[in-house]
Amino acid sequence: MNLTAAIAVALTALRVNALRSFLAMLGVIIGVGSVIVMISISQGAKAAVDAQISALGANSLQVRPGSSFRGGVRGGSGSATPLSDEDVEAIRESVPYVIAAAGIIQQRGLTAVVDGVNWSTEVAGTHPDYFIVRDWGIVEGRPFNVSELEGAARVAVIGRTVASELFPAGGATGATVRIGGVPLEVVGVLAERGQSGWGQDQDDVIFVPTTTMRDRLGGLSSAGVRNPVQSAWLGIDRARNMDAAAEEITDLMRVRRNIRIGGADDFAVVNFAEFLRARNETESQLGLLLAATAVISLVVGGIGIMNIMLVSVTERTREIGLRLAIGAKQADIRNQFLIEAVVLCVAGGLVGMACGAIGALVVESLGQFPVSIEPTIALVAIGAAASVGILFGFYPAHRASQLNPIDALRYE
Repeated sequence: MNLTAAIAVALTALRVNALRSFLAMLGVIIGVGSVIVMISISQGAKAAVDAQISALGANSLQVRPGSSFRGGVRGGSGSATPLSDEDVEAIRESVPYVIAAAGIIQQRGLTAVVDGVNWSTEVAGTHPDYFIVRDWGIVEGRPFNVSELEGAARVAVIGRTVASELFPAGGATGATVRIGGVPLEVVGVLAERGQSGWGQDQDDVIFVPTTTMRDRLGGLSSAGVRNPVQSAWLGIDRARNMDAAAEEITDLMRVRRNIRIGGADDFAVVNFAEFLRARNETESQLGLLLAATAVISLVVGGIGIMNIMLVSVTERTREIGLRLAIGAKQADIRNQFLIEAVVLCVAGGLVGMACGAIGALVVESLGQFPVSIEPTIALVAIGAAASVGILFGFYPAHRASQLNPIDALRYE
């Protein structure tokens, strides 16, 4: 028989015993479906984590004050002496790895007003380099520049949430927004970023020059520290090693903060590349777990296929004997049963793929998990199902081909 005829006969044999065929496929359906659901969730989670890390800046470092220790009492994170603009400038000039550096002062709960419409938001004073470090694009207008920073200019760059709340009809660029009675010209609108990893709306923010924040909006002040900032964001050359850059910045800051040899750092250098490394390790472990689950599920399904095919060979012994008696070759009998096993598994794989896709969408809808269904997953699922059919269908097919025609015709 040619391949087309063999497939037609296989489909007929499976249709005759539809319920048994379905029960045989059930293991493959469950295996393929569960694998697609898990891989979709894994890929969706990976995409979400990648987006969050990208929003932070995969090639960026953050320097911030650590814990203070006074009178035998240790303060919380950020209670140590603040950083300053001079610290940020020293890092920019002394560390060759750094291509951009910006201090930042953040204050939440300030009210922005435009023509009687008000919106409570976060206001942050920073350096123009901040947008470079965070790789944050401008969709309208421009960022403020160094001359505006030096002159404490009354300018602002606003996030998309602020723009949509205060300027629902558009036209934010060039308009005036008042914060604490201070008029600020909107010179730019930032690209949308969405929520951060901890659920904060990154677009609900207004950026102004650091000097404007201090001189006009009552920004951060600290006794003993001139021009203080809450933290410093540093952009690192992509060709450089992040760990080496963090180590050099740490050495510089220890000198500037007069920390003795062997003394504990009263600041922290946060390396966002560590998040990537941790995510890659977790992803590798999750991949191994998914692979093991897929193998176990498909092996269980394959064993069910083998059992059903062995039963089919036993029930069709006289048919096999008749085929051999009228001239069928052993290869024809073997291929016939092997094709039946493959068709059974591929059909189960297709049904499992559909069930898996539906299950992934249900999980996304009910559980609020991000999922990503990629076409390559479907190809892998079908390939795996066909491989299971060949692997577990070969023994029953070979056994059928080795029957003696005379004994097979006598079988009752």
